[in-house]
Amino acid sequence: MKTFIGVDLGGTNVRAAVVKEDGTILCMNKDESHPEKGAEAVMKTMISLIKGLDGYENCKGIGMGIPGPIDTVHGKIIVSTNLPKLIGFPIVDYMKDYFRKPVRIDNDVKAAALGEAVLGSGKGYPIVYYVTISTGIGGALVIDRKVVSGQNGHAGEIGNICIDRNRKKYNILNVGAVENEASGTALTRKGRELFSDTIFDAGDVFELARAGNERAIKLVDEMAYDLAMMFCAVGHVIDPHVFVVGGGVMKGKDVFFEKMERYYRSMIHEGMQKVVFKEALLEEPGIVGAAMLVREL
Repeated sequence: MKTFIGVDLGGTNVRAAVVKEDGTILCMNKDESHPEKGAEAVMKTMISLIKGLDGYENCKGIGMGIPGPIDTVHGKIIVSTNLPKLIGFPIVDYMKDYFRKPVRIDNDVKAAALGEAVLGSGKGYPIVYYVTISTGIGGALVIDRKVVSGQNGHAGEIGNICIDRNRKKYNILNVGAVENEASGTALTRKGRELFSDTIFDAGDVFELARAGNERAIKLVDEMAYDLAMMFCAVGHVIDPHVFVVGGGVMKGKDVFFEKMERYYRSMIHEGMQKVVFKEALLEEPGIVGAAMLVREL
């Protein structure tokens, strides 16, 4: 069975793993990324991690998931708040020259989406739309086991979709952007506005809702409706076979997920009702998906 190297590069840590084509992770190494030291220092850390993996020489290629918009054609980061010194650096060429293997990079959410589409909850579906809901909200489209990156690497950046133009302005995102209204960060903010310092994260709001607190139930209901509007916008453009949903907020799926799906189905055309909603399946979708970027090279 073929093996590939999957790399998950972030602003704090970098991980590298040998992954079989069935998604099994054979071994993994991890280190701090220290992006403040510059691009070449980060590259050397990645190289060291990869060379420390048993069997790396026999892997067919290297796939990397990196936060932010990615130029997949030229193998470079376009924009990054966590890895600013790597913007524009020829990551793919650098790694190709060193390892003499095929290398591909893409956005970390897109890599996770590919993992779920090929080996997770989206397996077997021609059109998969993956959404992660946690600190922020991200998304990615996979068609016939290939990630759609878009002209500028921004395809799937759904957090900025406006679900209500009459909301408040919080940051660089649109007024009423779904990320500012229905992410884990948004639910935490709204929870604190209602319940003061008793709320530390979205999980605290979910717990209050489970306990029957009417104000918390209302907050969760509003979140479910806002998310449904986002899915509706995506659905009417993509009309996928399946929505795969992951991220930390799914720990509260018992109090919002069914509501969200019901709202969604009330908003879409009758002929679109066959779409399926599934929870993400893989424990390490980012690493596995990154490895799958080079499975067909």
